Amino acid sequence: MDKIVEVNTVADFDKIWGVGTRHPLVNVIEGSKIQTPVAHCRKHFGMYVVYIKDVICADYIKYGRGEYDFQENTLVFVGPGQVLGYPADGSTFEAKGWCLYFSPELLRGTSLAGRMKNYTFFSYSVNEALHISPDERDTIIGCLRLIDSEINRGNDRHSNMIIASAIELFLNYCSRFYDRQFVTRKKVNKDVIMAFEDLIDDYYASGKAADNGTLTVNWCAQQLNLSPNYFGDLVKKDTGKSPMEHIQAKSMNIAKEMLWQTKHSISEIGYALGYQYPQYFSRAFKASTGMTPNEYRKMEA
Repeated sequence: MDKIVEVNTVADFDKIWGVGTRHPLVNVIEGSKIQTPVAHCRKHFGMYVVYIKDVICADYIKYGRGEYDFQENTLVFVGPGQVLGYPADGSTFEAKGWCLYFSPELLRGTSLAGRMKNYTFFSYSVNEALHISPDERDTIIGCLRLIDSEINRGNDRHSNMIIASAIELFLNYCSRFYDRQFVTRKKVNKDVIMAFEDLIDDYYASGKAADNGTLTVNWCAQQLNLSPNYFGDLVKKDTGKSPMEHIQAKSMNIAKEMLWQTKHSISEIGYALGYQYPQYFSRAFKASTGMTPNEYRKMEA
């Protein structure tokens, strides 16, 4: 059986790395300084973790049920509640690269606490990792050294605030580099968006909406083998509209055609588009067009 180790505190993870706990809420590990092999295990995290690959967590990582092989200069982000690691089969690996991990408690009372939701890459799948250039890597490592230096200073009344500020700087750079990655992967992104548009068309044309309800972003992301947050960010950055805005626009265009070209009742049109109750469809239609379905039908008559 694949045992999953609970890693809820910095001390828990320090123990896995075989290092002492310098700060109860945060640590930075430079893999080259760990002299002994580290045992493989799958971990359920109760904190935030960022791996900077030169193989710090082994060449192959299992995330959920998937297995991924990473290139050099790759960042992997893990949020609380996620499972990551390689099964505990008795094998070990040599730590390389860097690892930053910190408890949500570190952020309490800081400006970063309210902004963590903006760093959506903590909810990306591992195969949606950030690939950085050597220059970008130097910037990232500089931030980690700053955090490491502050940890070594010892804990005073300023420490947590300064460390949280340094982590926020680190995450802001990661956001910038992800934006660059979305831009440099335009071709791949266009393929995803085209596949997304085909999904929407098929969902309504095949009658899935009547059987399964309104189309959701999560369902589309699952069909495209992407995490919902990565999918949402990709579509938004490439088109300027969220996936839900695309879905709404498509469904309302279909509704307009049905109102104009058929004699189906408002209820029948709503059901065909996946709305369980006619009033929900009418409300959505008015929010989109500024008029009720009946008003639109009369206008087109």
